[in-house]
Amino acid sequence: MKKILSYTVSSFLMATALAVPAYSAQAQNAAAQTETPAAKPAEKKAKNVILFVADAGGVSVIHAASVLGYGAPLKLNIQQWPHLGLNETSPVDKYVSDSANGMSSIMTGVKTRNGVISQSADAERRIKDGAPTKTLLEYAEERGLMTAVISSQSITDATPAATYAHSNDRGKWGEIFPQAFSPRYGDGVDVMFGAGRKKIGDQLGARGTSFAKLSNEHQRPIYSRLDEVPASNTRPVVVGDNMDVHAATLKALDLVEQSPNGYFMAVEWDAHTNDALEGLQNVVNFDKLIAEVQKRVNLDETLLLFTADHSFGLQVDGGARGEELMEGYADWKALKKDDDVVRLENILVNRTHTAEEVPALAIGAGADQVRGYFPNTYLFDVMMNAYGWTEDAKPAQ
Repeated sequence: MKKILSYTVSSFLMATALAVPAYSAQAQNAAAQTETPAAKPAEKKAKNVILFVADAGGVSVIHAASVLGYGAPLKLNIQQWPHLGLNETSPVDKYVSDSANGMSSIMTGVKTRNGVISQSADAERRIKDGAPTKTLLEYAEERGLMTAVISSQSITDATPAATYAHSNDRGKWGEIFPQAFSPRYGDGVDVMFGAGRKKIGDQLGARGTSFAKLSNEHQRPIYSRLDEVPASNTRPVVVGDNMDVHAATLKALDLVEQSPNGYFMAVEWDAHTNDALEGLQNVVNFDKLIAEVQKRVNLDETLLLFTADHSFGLQVDGGARGEELMEGYADWKALKKDDDVVRLENILVNRTHTAEEVPALAIGAGADQVRGYFPNTYLFDVMMNAYGWTEDAKPAQ
């Protein structure tokens, strides 16, 4: 009987194999690169979404930050979140992404070219515009949610700019910043906290405007420090010389939580490890901030999503438990060298962006959609589906 059953199963498997079309390895690879997983409707709808972006915070950076901060792997708060995947970051024409394409892809669901801010793939940096691609923040504004953008970097730098602006060149800060005050949808970003005041001011001046003129035209003061914001201002804009992301995020959360319709908030903290200690400590501090936010929000109605806009060339290739991870750092720092490759005792840093996938971690309403390998554009679908929104038609490619 077992022998007969064996023949029957073998025959079935052979027939099944013959019935399936044969594809070349090349065709299968092409299909794998073009297919995007379909984000299913979230079981619990999110009233709120907070997107945390560690700029250049790839898998190796997250691992090293845990070892630096806690002396062991897997100790960060975000590493305890139950839903995770790997997010592929390439632009349409290259393998390695910059922050402009990386964040634009996440915010709009459309990959573009490096240097381009939330425009379609036919845009060419500094040469020609593409069609503006609608950002998740713009969808939120259109629906009456409160919105907030916080960054440790310039508020017009590529990552924060991709939430609210559209430009064929990430360097056009004087063109990017005013777009926050003349939005395509709603009344524009409600809360903006970031750095870059001098350079933005210089570029505004070259275009014949200024912080003061923008403030007067739109009846919105542009403060230079967080502590200048009065309690009566529920839609503050702060552009400082630097930004305390911890204080800024908690202040923004106080404000957007007052919204009866919900909110969308994007928070960026730089994780570039050109200076390995500085970059990794930023990740540790960011993770502590995220843990505070997690305790404050209601996860039954809030999606927390952590990712990076691209990866970076850091690797831990030595060391032992109980020993200092950053052995040799002080000597390197004292030399004040600016080499492209930094060799510490336990860490090697190739000081450039790289093409590896980056982590995507999630908890809360709609978090179960984050799983597997996927292009970074899928995270836009995750957030849209968490809210229960249907996207508009995208620009023709």
